Amino acid sequence: MHDMKIVTVRRISQIVFFAMSLWFGIVATVGDKFWNLRGWPVNLFLHSDPLVAVGTVLATHTLYWAFLLASGVMVVTIIFGRFFCGWVCPFGSIHHFVGWLARRKTKVKERIELNRYRKAQGIKYIILVFFLAMAAFPSAAASLQIGLLDPISLVTRSFNLLILPIADMAAGGLISAEQRFYEGAWLVLTIFAAAVLLNLFIPRFYCRFVCPLGALFGVLDRFAIWRIGNRKAECNNCKLCERSCEGGCEPAGQIKISECVLCFNCLDDCHHDLIGYRIQKSAAGEQTNPDISRRGIILSLVSGVFAVGAVRLANQLGGNGYNKLIRPPGSLPEEEFLKRCIKCGQCMRVCPTNVIQPAGFEAGLESLWTPKLNNTIGSSGCQLNCVTCGQVCPTAAIRPITLAEKRGVNEFAQKGTIRIGTAFFDRGRCLPWAMDKPCIVCEENCPVSPKAIYTREFFTTVRDGVFLIKNSGNGMITIEGKLQPQKFATGDYFCYADGHRFRIRANDENVFNLGSDFDRSLDAGSQIEVQIRLQRPYIDPDKCIGCGICEHECPVSGKKAVRVSAVGETRNREKNFLAT
Repeated sequence: MHDMKIVTVRRISQIVFFAMSLWFGIVATVGDKFWNLRGWPVNLFLHSDPLVAVGTVLATHTLYWAFLLASGVMVVTIIFGRFFCGWVCPFGSIHHFVGWLARRKTKVKERIELNRYRKAQGIKYIILVFFLAMAAFPSAAASLQIGLLDPISLVTRSFNLLILPIADMAAGGLISAEQRFYEGAWLVLTIFAAAVLLNLFIPRFYCRFVCPLGALFGVLDRFAIWRIGNRKAECNNCKLCERSCEGGCEPAGQIKISECVLCFNCLDDCHHDLIGYRIQKSAAGEQTNPDISRRGIILSLVSGVFAVGAVRLANQLGGNGYNKLIRPPGSLPEEEFLKRCIKCGQCMRVCPTNVIQPAGFEAGLESLWTPKLNNTIGSSGCQLNCVTCGQVCPTAAIRPITLAEKRGVNEFAQKGTIRIGTAFFDRGRCLPWAMDKPCIVCEENCPVSPKAIYTREFFTTVRDGVFLIKNSGNGMITIEGKLQPQKFATGDYFCYADGHRFRIRANDENVFNLGSDFDRSLDAGSQIEVQIRLQRPYIDPDKCIGCGICEHECPVSGKKAVRVSAVGETRNREKNFLAT
């Protein structure tokens, strides 16, 4: 009865922590309601993740204060075993539930066979060593890539960029004010679905074969004080204790301590009360070391080192950098940024304008799922009065900045505004430049003061815009030929005659109404020109901060006429295209 209570408590714990992780994803939304970002510890699981902490320490050679919680998790693991995997991890709980759902009616012998230990469970240790070797690359070029497969980063990313936006879409915007969109969500879905559906073949497949965090806990677990094991050597080997074993640790025989996830199912299933959780070693023997050879460790280390070198050969951090990789304001210099970013998607989830998006492969494998700005997908560009992304980043890859620092005011006036890029005009697509159509949308929406976008007035004769005068007077000019009624009545068109311009107030099929400004009589048979006034836009690169609002508001469909590049960003002076 006591053992049954332990299993029940474990299930309750899994439900509670899973609900917490889901709730933290929901409240990572800007707003003033209790279900918005108002003091909720949305990074609790990420800050509790020892793999994130260890990887960050190896890459940066510093201990970020928030990861002291992860140190506590490691200490508790050394005392009690892999409690995090079996009791806390929300991704592990998903696997556990799906595996149970798939096999709840499977025969006992089949379940015992499915739960047997497999040599391939050592692969996760190879993955762990590989990622840690990349983080500890013996130079300034270390790269933190654990976020690709770390379960907490993976499930957080899946919640943020996939599950919650789809749920919100189905609920009609219950969580967010506007529908959230994310590039490359198909890849997030593919990996998340594959990890979950593999449980249909082998219980907790991801946890057993892939999970690098589980591997780290497995290394720590060999030192665990409390552990699962046989109380007596005279076990009849019925193996009922293995029919629901979540880790495949084979408690009936020589138990593999590093694989035990403390699900306590073995205690509940053993009808002879031979399995216990205690300080003493198992009477049937134990295998404490992870199942990985020295050759495998060396190969993983070498592979991790060469992997960093291979991805850096493209010189993506230098002259071959992708110019559209615009990082959120407050982002560390790219080399340091890649040592901290765990691809969790927290900054993307919390961004009120949905402008922060996951990068794809266009900027190299290292940047996959890291945050970039896409000014065409959200509701606006990067707002001047928003610094939320840096406040929620769990690793300070985007450092927490104040509004004063972002805007370069008060004590930051000498440093100036934080610039994340510079806008450039494509004159071949700009309406006033390429098509003689009036447009000042970009200049109107530029948020900085004085504006980074300014215009110069230019007059040009419209196509087929030369007409012969029939008669004139009283503010009117009658022409020979026909016009489209009110075609030139927008206020942007002028009649150019006798060396002067007169604004067209209205027009019908053959008459221009120029109003009281036109106080002269022109000779019949003489020519007039219809000219359009254009305000052609220019960028002042000293004032542009790269916010992208102009790009978002540009009315040109498809490829915008004004586009922001990372050139000129504050965090990387080498990208400054102006001589200083």
